[in-house]
Amino acid sequence: MAQLVVVALGGNSLIKDAKHITVPDQYAACVETCRHLVGLLERDYDLVITHGNGPQVGFILRRSDLSQHELHPVPLDSCVADTQGAIGYNIQMALHNELRRLGIKRTVVSLVTQTVVRADDPAFQNPSKPIGSFMTAAVALQRQRESGWQVMEDAGRGYRRVVPSPEPYEIVELAAIRCLLAGRVITVAVGGGGIPVIRDENGDLKGVEAVIDKDLASSLLARNLGADLFIISTAVPKVCLNYGKPNEIPLDRMTVQAAEQYMVHGHFARGSMLPKIKACVEFVRATGNRAIVTSPENIIAALEGKSGTTIA
Repeated sequence: MAQLVVVALGGNSLIKDAKHITVPDQYAACVETCRHLVGLLERDYDLVITHGNGPQVGFILRRSDLSQHELHPVPLDSCVADTQGAIGYNIQMALHNELRRLGIKRTVVSLVTQTVVRADDPAFQNPSKPIGSFMTAAVALQRQRESGWQVMEDAGRGYRRVVPSPEPYEIVELAAIRCLLAGRVITVAVGGGGIPVIRDENGDLKGVEAVIDKDLASSLLARNLGADLFIISTAVPKVCLNYGKPNEIPLDRMTVQAAEQYMVHGHFARGSMLPKIKACVEFVRATGNRAIVTSPENIIAALEGKSGTTIA
């Protein structure tokens, strides 16, 4: 029986830099990433792919801002759904073409995926995730007054809207993902952490204005599927202590206990590496299987213990 790998693709897999942000640029980056993923399929793994969507959601929100004088605004949950379709399409086509080139007969499907969060999650009382374009103080106050937005100053670059980032609790389409995997279909799911929804008092699903961390939702999916391996693909080949400093220390391996201590002592940045390490720790604790953090081009080398950071 083939082993199952869940690979979470970071934003670097689609947008390399500020000069390459168009849709063709993003597809070209996706093609490059998929060429690295094919190595897993050549080794006969079953594969689930998840992905980030932060920049793409920002683009949709910016277009919505610019067209507000004549078009309706786009709710945040719909933004996530839109990006799941668009990014999933890029991954499907790039992977299909690469598999065809190599003579590997596998089907790739993208699934619009909802992720349940708790309505009483403390994050809803403390919105902290910046989204969308930068605004002047005057525009930010106007949006706060007219649209009920919560805004904050972001690193001296202007004001931005902030929204809650609650913990993922349930993957609604989990059974459908299992069915696809039973047919050995390569499945793209939980894009952008999943469309954020809550269950109301009647048990009905309802979209909410929030964003879910992609790595934490990917870890939840990997745990629920009982994946044999969880890989977080990011911009760096290895996790480092003192990242970017003269005393930077790359890590080949970490135990769960060591990873938890590093988190407690603030070694990982809140908006970048911290959720990745937390996601890996949660996966390893729940399954006893290993997790890897590495860059796309090092995935196969990391499988062989020649690159990446393994958490086990």
